Amino acid sequence: MFTGIVEELGQVVATEDLADAARVRIAGPIVTSDAKHGDSIAVNGVCLTVVEVADGTFTADVMRETLTRSSLAKVARGDKVNLERAAAVGQRLGGHIVQGHVDGTGTILAREKAEHWEIVHIGLPPTLARYVVEKGSITVDGVSLTVVTVSEDEFTVSLIPTTLELTTLGHRLPGDLVNLEVDVLAKYVERLAIPHLRAIAGEEAQ
Repeated sequence: MFTGIVEELGQVVATEDLADAARVRIAGPIVTSDAKHGDSIAVNGVCLTVVEVADGTFTADVMRETLTRSSLAKVARGDKVNLERAAAVGQRLGGHIVQGHVDGTGTILAREKAEHWEIVHIGLPPTLARYVVEKGSITVDGVSLTVVTVSEDEFTVSLIPTTLELTTLGHRLPGDLVNLEVDVLAKYVERLAIPHLRAIAGEEAQ
């Protein structure tokens, strides 16, 4: 479990194509300071398992499912990435509950600069639109954010200076892909409610 509060801006050191998967090595002295084999680290919001730790870097394998659903298929050597270690039991939890299981990708549509913050417009896939609500939480490239506005095909978020400076969201341009993870509670509610709604609809049709 993660909170969407990015700890460090890391950098991709190397990538290796394994045909149906990939292996990445990422530099991140903060997140690797206590990391060991088998630990979880979120990379741009994607939960990856640490395979090896060495000299301030960690290596992780990325399966085909992850490459298909996220933007990690496009990362290259030198790219900056958002890094967060798994939440520790007993600490304060900022942000919201994040699994690191990316639901899909969105596209940066536009950026509006204000004096002290930026409004970012992000394309919203039709399959995820029903889970996003105004003032609700969403994770964008692993960053926990509050939805400002939402429509059927896009939503906006407001980025404070800290987020702009310390995460990749300060550098994303219109056209760039970002990883999206919606609130898992919304998906559970939907899953539990659908059978009851269908039953009610069936009774009314009789």
